[in-house]
Amino acid sequence: MSKWTALLLAGSRPSGDPLARAMGASHKALIPVAGEPMILRPLRALLGSPEVGQIMILTQNSDDLRPIVPKSRRISFHASRRTIAETMEDLIVKGAVQFPVLVTTADHALLDPQMIAEFTEAAAGADLAVGVVERKGLLARLPQAKRTWIPFRRGAYSGANLFAFGSIKVLAPIEQWRSVEQARKSGLRLLSALGPMLLLGAALRLRTLDQSVAAVGRRFRMVIRAVVLSNPLACVDVDKPVDHAVVEAILSGRA
Repeated sequence: MSKWTALLLAGSRPSGDPLARAMGASHKALIPVAGEPMILRPLRALLGSPEVGQIMILTQNSDDLRPIVPKSRRISFHASRRTIAETMEDLIVKGAVQFPVLVTTADHALLDPQMIAEFTEAAAGADLAVGVVERKGLLARLPQAKRTWIPFRRGAYSGANLFAFGSIKVLAPIEQWRSVEQARKSGLRLLSALGPMLLLGAALRLRTLDQSVAAVGRRFRMVIRAVVLSNPLACVDVDKPVDHAVVEAILSGRA
């Protein structure tokens, strides 16, 4: 199988990022984590993964990031559009990326090659795959963790900022994603955008995660998979001050 093209999302909000401002950083990706700019941690995980080939860093202005990113023929910078969905559409429609595509984020400070290997192996062959973590696993590791959990029959799950695009068929769900992108932290609004029956099934917990994903796949006529990652820390990103404190505590062995 061809190596994965990795897209590392490192853009900024139009009004700037509150966490970056609070920590005195010019860019969220430059917030220090364990003594180094945050973006270097997921970037190093991608560089160290044999499954990954080219790495494209997507940001509105690369001037802040270029000085700290290691020089490598595998790494390139590309301009982000107004939203993540628009950026994805633009790259795919223009043929700027080669499938399969792995997508992750600059605030995924705990990402490691083991998570990448597990996810890409399970996602191979799907048109679209989404990495998730089950609630029980994370709460057993971090009892005070606050996440957006989407309930299903036999479990509740949170996203792990890992996505796989296997074919051009992903354009259909990406277009749907555009309508609710600003509500990505609201699990029920995301489900409602995919159809009332899926929302009802989740609200009443009538379907398992796999049954729900299969229903979405049938709607879009594509193969979609939810990949439940074995390491619960895969869903811990750095969005708020408390997240930053937790990640630093984990990396220092204090949590």
